[in-house]
Amino acid sequence: MKKDNTHNSFSAEENEDKEQDLLGDDYSEGIKNVGSVITGRKDALIHCLTIIGQIEGHYILPSQNKTTKYEHIIPLLVSVEENPNIKGLLILLNTVGGDVEAGLAIAEVIAGMKTPTVSVVLGGGHSIGIPLAVAADKSFIAKSATMTAHPVRSTGLTLGVQQSFEYFRRIQDRITTFVSDNSGISKEEYNRLVLNTGELVTDIGTILDSDTAVKCGLVDSIGTLSQAIDSLYEMINSNIYQEDNNTEKN
Repeated sequence: MKKDNTHNSFSAEENEDKEQDLLGDDYSEGIKNVGSVITGRKDALIHCLTIIGQIEGHYILPSQNKTTKYEHIIPLLVSVEENPNIKGLLILLNTVGGDVEAGLAIAEVIAGMKTPTVSVVLGGGHSIGIPLAVAADKSFIAKSATMTAHPVRSTGLTLGVQQSFEYFRRIQDRITTFVSDNSGISKEEYNRLVLNTGELVTDIGTILDSDTAVKCGLVDSIGTLSQAIDSLYEMINSNIYQEDNNTEKN
């Protein structure tokens, strides 16, 4: 059977030229640094963004760590949202989690975009990776991937007083609220997964395989990269159809 290559209608050289024309030298350099690429069809370009390793926040992580820096990702997302030539955003996730506020900041930007967005969890979407996955308009998880839900942790000195515990509870509630607002899981069910004491040996929480993540409503579907891209193009085509209709009415 002949493989359908409609999503790859440009050669690598043509894609590079296209990026150069649309976004300029500085942005093209940013693509190399961040690990993202513009691809797609001539009438519907999509931006593919990878979020990998550990989400780096206000503190620089050791050089041997694979990191995704929020100060790189947030401006890039704004550029995608404001570029009329880019019709969709594909987010590929393989992250162990990381800085809570940095992860939530990225997730909030994704959730607030008008540009159609689709996320795919590949390998793992753990901890703060869960809000990043559900922030997209539609979320997929690979059959072999997993997601870990657990409470907020802290490194360094923590005062063992009531105020500290209240602070952590409020941070966790921010995460829980965001996840429940952007997925099909309830706050109660997500809290049950987070506070599960019977699964992890040295921690509390739950490891979700792909089937469980979909059944509990955390992720929309189990799927492959090609299925995620097909879904993104469906959303793009629907947007184009609505825009054309609005133009005709006006």
